[in-house]
Amino acid sequence: MKKHLIAIIGGTGLTEYEGLEVIKTVEAETALGTPSAPLIFGKLQDQDVVFLARHGKAHSVAPHRVNYRANILALKEAGVTQIIAVNAVGGITEKMVSGAICTPDQIIDYTHGRSDTFFDGDYQPLDHVDFSYPYDAQVNAELNQAADQVQVPVESSGVYGATQGPRLETAAEVLRLEKDGCDMVGMTGMPEAVLARELGLPYACLALVVNPAAGKSDQLITMDDIRRVIATGMLDIKKVIAQYLANKR
Repeated sequence: MKKHLIAIIGGTGLTEYEGLEVIKTVEAETALGTPSAPLIFGKLQDQDVVFLARHGKAHSVAPHRVNYRANILALKEAGVTQIIAVNAVGGITEKMVSGAICTPDQIIDYTHGRSDTFFDGDYQPLDHVDFSYPYDAQVNAELNQAADQVQVPVESSGVYGATQGPRLETAAEVLRLEKDGCDMVGMTGMPEAVLARELGLPYACLALVVNPAAGKSDQLITMDDIRRVIATGMLDIKKVIAQYLANKR
């Protein structure tokens, strides 16, 4: 049986992974720089995992300044076989209410100026990768199966709109995103997904809606509201991940 080493990339609300049986912490270095945080190797559900905090241990690295190439390359060099990314997002469409969880199956990239490929002619020769379906269908299906098993409602499809940040979007920008077909908006979905594809790493996302996107609510959204959603939603996401890993045994 193939041995798995599954990476969990944590975003806002998941800068450390409580319950992880830590085996070692590695201060990784790559040819493309230093990852956002040390790689935390451990065990969850008797499975080997690596946890990486996308924004650093203190959540101090802005979305547009994350060294996505170093993060993904470090995971590849560590022997990771697949990646589960956890992302906090704003909800755009009706099904994406605060607290909803989605495994998106498509993405639209609105970011700019980020180092978004390994095939830049410097690190690696110019090449092209098929990105028609950016998320791994099998990992998505297995995550959704795990969610059903632990009775956590998860939307099994959706379009993630990746924006530059760190500012939040205007109401007009969100209207544009909706017209483009986006169900949710976040700042870290790209280039993370395509870099994983370039290195042949199956990649899927568990997106937690932490607030309505700009113009999608008449109510003032406060950080207290967002923190409450994160506190509950991340527990559900960790239930799904735990069952996913248990199914790998």
